[in-house]
Amino acid sequence: MQHYHYIFTGSGLSALMTVYEMILSGKFEDKTILLIDENPKKSNDRTWCFWDEKDAFSKITTKKWNSALFTDEHFKRDLELIPYQYKMIRGLDFYNLVFDLIAQHNNIHFLHQKVIDFQELGMHCVVKTETQSFTCNQIFNSIYTPELVKSQSKYPLLQQHFIGWFIKSKEGVFDTNQVTFMDFSVEQKGNTRFMYVLPTSPTEALLEYTLFSADLLPKEEYETEIKKYIEKLGINEYEIVEKEQGNIPMTSYPFWEHNTKNIINIGSVGGWTKASTGYTFKNTIKKSKQLVGFLSLESDFRKFHKKDKFWLYDLLFLDVLYKRNDLGSSVFSSLFKKGNPTLIFKFLDEETSFSEDLQVMLKCPKLPFIKALLGRLFG
Repeated sequence: MQHYHYIFTGSGLSALMTVYEMILSGKFEDKTILLIDENPKKSNDRTWCFWDEKDAFSKITTKKWNSALFTDEHFKRDLELIPYQYKMIRGLDFYNLVFDLIAQHNNIHFLHQKVIDFQELGMHCVVKTETQSFTCNQIFNSIYTPELVKSQSKYPLLQQHFIGWFIKSKEGVFDTNQVTFMDFSVEQKGNTRFMYVLPTSPTEALLEYTLFSADLLPKEEYETEIKKYIEKLGINEYEIVEKEQGNIPMTSYPFWEHNTKNIINIGSVGGWTKASTGYTFKNTIKKSKQLVGFLSLESDFRKFHKKDKFWLYDLLFLDVLYKRNDLGSSVFSSLFKKGNPTLIFKFLDEETSFSEDLQVMLKCPKLPFIKALLGRLFG
């Protein structure tokens, strides 16, 4: 069996970002690395958005916005994001960026196969595909197993699930200077439901019908709501250029407890998704940098993760929405109606002090969160 220093089971965002950071560090040129995935990453299968005050991935950023719109059935607010910008990156552009870089390094390889098993055996690990087996020193696993979370009840699981349409309309109705961050004016139907609009020209935009809830909907329901919203915008003629859909787990389940000395879970299966929002790209940038720095100092993956106050905040938020999924609109509206948007984004980036945390949290409805905290303390 061929041996590698590191094998990545799965080559999604977290794996590619970690390999990207390994290359940039210049510290792994003497290590052999294998990425294995049944998906060749040759199509634009997703869109990532994030807020940033630096020029991260500026070469592949499709669009930037300095302003965002938040709205519900009662009010609208323009959110000035400076010093942040809201940015959009197409999945294919990111894949091409990383694979072009990988192609320049003879020590890194990609295998287009399906991983069927992997395990730690003493001082080394084994990874099996449908036709081959490999050994390695350590494994980075990003293959998500939903049953891991669904089989327990201590940590609630919500989904950020959505269908998005890239459309080109005859009418020029979109404001290219502003992203619609959350539009809760759509019918809630007992859930947390909103529209998300990313305009790239006056006639072109990505519109996503998004829910934070436990259960998925029939495909037709998402698309019906998108059609209604398009009509509401005053668009009579349009073509659908591209479609995408996604389902991102939102949970504070302690995935890191399944790490072993030589196997680490990364991405969604490593708890890298921001549990309270489902945002992944920015968190993955941070976590991959931390992991690559960690590898320079440590070899035991059980030491990588540490819980912090933001983990608790996310847990309480999910407790509230899991029990009262209809409260999502009021919680987010209370935050954005009068709150400082840059402070809120800083809080969601997990970069605030405790006094700043309080400024944000005190904007939220008090009773549901007090009940959630008491439930965790005494329940």
